[in-house]
Amino acid sequence: MRRGLPLGIVSSDVNASENWVLTLSCPDGPGIVYAVSGALAAIGGNITESQQFGDPESGRFFMRVQLQATADRRVLDAVILPIAERFDMRWRLDQVGRPVRTIVMVSKAPHCLLDLLYRTRQERLPIDVQAVVSNHGDLAPVAEFHDVPFHLVEVTPQTRAAAEARLKDLVRSLDVELVVLARYMQILSDDLCDFLEGRAINIHHSFLPSFKGARPYAQAHARGVKLIGATAHYVTAALDEGPIIEQDVERVDHSITAEGLAHLGADVERRALARAVRWHAEHRVLLNGRRTVVFR
Repeated sequence: MRRGLPLGIVSSDVNASENWVLTLSCPDGPGIVYAVSGALAAIGGNITESQQFGDPESGRFFMRVQLQATADRRVLDAVILPIAERFDMRWRLDQVGRPVRTIVMVSKAPHCLLDLLYRTRQERLPIDVQAVVSNHGDLAPVAEFHDVPFHLVEVTPQTRAAAEARLKDLVRSLDVELVVLARYMQILSDDLCDFLEGRAINIHHSFLPSFKGARPYAQAHARGVKLIGATAHYVTAALDEGPIIEQDVERVDHSITAEGLAHLGADVERRALARAVRWHAEHRVLLNGRRTVVFR
C-alpha cells in the first residue's frame, strides 16, 4: 500500500457522489483534525460523522470522516493531498455505500458462504460478490442459485502454485478489492498473503491454537470447554495470527454434545465474519501494525 495516495477508488470511471468517507492514519500530533475539517469546510463539505483515535503505544493517529459535498472527486483529492503530505498520511477516499468488489473462497462448509450471499442479497452487506472460488465442487449449486460465477480451482501439492496464480489472475481481471476466506481450508503461500495484504479476511474458530487439525469441536467437547468462539482477521503469512477485526463467543455447559458445539460454532462464525466484512467494506477498519482500529 503506497503512502499518500487515494486507495478507495479502483477505476477512473466511478460516478461522482455527494456522500464520501475519508479514512486516514499518520504520526500523531497537533492540528490534524483542525487541518482536515478546515479543508473540507472550505469547499462546502458538511461532516456528518467523525471518529478519531490516537494510539499512545504506536504513536499513530487514526480518523474516519463521513461528509456530504457538492465538490467532485478531483476537488476533494486536491484539498486532501497537501494535508496528507504535510502530516505523512496514509489515506483513502471513497463513496459511502459503494459495494466493494469481492471474491468469496470456500471449501465444503456452506454456512459462511450462505450467510454472506443472503446478507448481500438483502442489501445488508455493501459488497458485490464477483465470484465464488473453491477447491471442491460441492458448493457450486449455492453460487448458481445466487447467480454468482463459480470457479473450481483444485489444489494439490503439485498444482498449488498454478492455483494461486489463477486466483491472482481472477483478482486482477475482476478488479477485486476484497477476498473473503469463508471456511477455505487451504493454507495460502507467503507470496499470496503478501499479494492480498490488507484485503483478505479469514474466519476461524477461536479454539486455535489449542485445538488444531481435524474436528476441533469434537476435541473441544472432549476437553469440556465452557466457551466457544470465532475470530475474523486479516490474512497474513503467520497462520491465523493476522490483525483481528472481530471476535464473538457463546457460553456452553456440560450438556451440549459435540454436534451441538459444531452447530453453535457455525452460528458464531457467521456472525463474526459478517460483521468483519461489513466493517471493512464500510471503511471502518484501519491497520495499526499487528492490530486494528475499528470505528463502529
